[in-house]
Amino acid sequence: MRLYNTLKRQKEEFTPANGNDVNMYVCGITAYDLCHIGHARSSVVFDVLYRYLQRKGYNVNFIRNFTDIDDKIIKRANEVGKEAGEIAEKFIGEFYVDMDKLSVLRPDVEPKCTEHIPEMIALTERLINKGHAYSTPSGDVYFKVRSFEGYGKLSGRNIDELESGARIDPGEEKQDPLDFALWKGAKPGEPSWESPWGQGRPGWHLECSAMSEKYSSLPLDIHGGGQDLSFPHHENEVAQSEADTGKPFANYWVHNGFVQINSEKMSKSLGNFFTIRDILDKFLAETLRYFLLTMHYRSPLDFSFEALEEAEKGIKRIYSALAQMDVELAKSKWKKSPFPEELVTELTEIEKHFDEAMEDDMNTAGALGHVFSAIRLAGRVAEDKNLRKSEGGRDLFTRIKKNVAHWGEVLGIFEREPVEFLTELRDNRAARTDIDPVKVQGLLDARQQARKDKDFEKSDAIRDELAEMNVEVKDTPQGATWDVQ
Repeated sequence: MRLYNTLKRQKEEFTPANGNDVNMYVCGITAYDLCHIGHARSSVVFDVLYRYLQRKGYNVNFIRNFTDIDDKIIKRANEVGKEAGEIAEKFIGEFYVDMDKLSVLRPDVEPKCTEHIPEMIALTERLINKGHAYSTPSGDVYFKVRSFEGYGKLSGRNIDELESGARIDPGEEKQDPLDFALWKGAKPGEPSWESPWGQGRPGWHLECSAMSEKYSSLPLDIHGGGQDLSFPHHENEVAQSEADTGKPFANYWVHNGFVQINSEKMSKSLGNFFTIRDILDKFLAETLRYFLLTMHYRSPLDFSFEALEEAEKGIKRIYSALAQMDVELAKSKWKKSPFPEELVTELTEIEKHFDEAMEDDMNTAGALGHVFSAIRLAGRVAEDKNLRKSEGGRDLFTRIKKNVAHWGEVLGIFEREPVEFLTELRDNRAARTDIDPVKVQGLLDARQQARKDKDFEKSDAIRDELAEMNVEVKDTPQGATWDVQ
């Protein structure tokens, strides 16, 4: 498997440091608000990586932290008159609600910052003793950026360029504008912990270095997060950890790209900010997850509700094909007629190409393309009466269904019963377009009765009424079904 390594700025063959064991650390949320679509993308990307590494047979130790003390959390707590810890716990709970809906697996370890204060203090003390950090009279502790020779290697930043835009704010006691806080002295009304430098709390960057070292051996095999974290957060993690240990902090750095809204950066001030809840009020969670996988994880993802509707059509097409294969496979009699060997060979190639796409820097967009290739192959067989009724056709349908289930385990989609999913999708689309399913069913029942009574004029009139409601009726041997046009 090849992964794009931000540190080396190229794809590299993925080789864990310790044989079959993989240590992966991903930066989690700062728990002060509901998660937005950017959080959804990052969570789904690394969930797929976790799933795929496990599928390849690796023993994965997946660590994803929660930042449960931070300036933003304190600010939110003060605004609503609650304790910072209460705010953090509330939004950690809300995070789980959203991620469970998106089928994001729980990591192996989910450390919280406030539960690891001793480890952060110990790391800070080691950095001071090694000459990489210093304390100030007010109880702050800063990391000496210039003491770490490799600073800027992850993000490609140059110390001299950083210096030109840096400054020391009034009240700060930094020795250098580039230095960053490891420990912050207590301020009135803020949560704090006892330390060798007085009451205070850890800096954001310090948290991940201390927690990753506690729950894995260094270097980490993979450290991941959103592209926005590469600087300064991940750059500062590298500096802290490597200054402390003298060895690489992580061998592979994986960053997912930004989410844009109608080609613009998502921003509350622009009014184009969408939480996961905003989206799931209108669309199914699996549709959103599918959409997030339709673009390569490193590329910018342009979100719009129109794009989500297109994704919905794609996932519906796959589930519809699976439902049709179920109908065919329910038959009890199959002909022993010859089956074209080239179709079996074609499916074997599709299977190979899916794996090749995932091996090539986790190209989920390419992998989904091969899922559609398998679905198209099933459609060609279903359209040919002789192939559809043959034992070879049965075997091909069975193999395609097993493949889609297997691929779905990796991607976290296509895991529902097809008819169940399609019914839920239909009702979801009906709700978005103000179609009342109860009224539709009533009209279908009335139409069915009219057909029994041979009142075809009334039956046709009801069908026309349904069509005006954008309802499509399909007559099957099992009775009439409906969908939103």
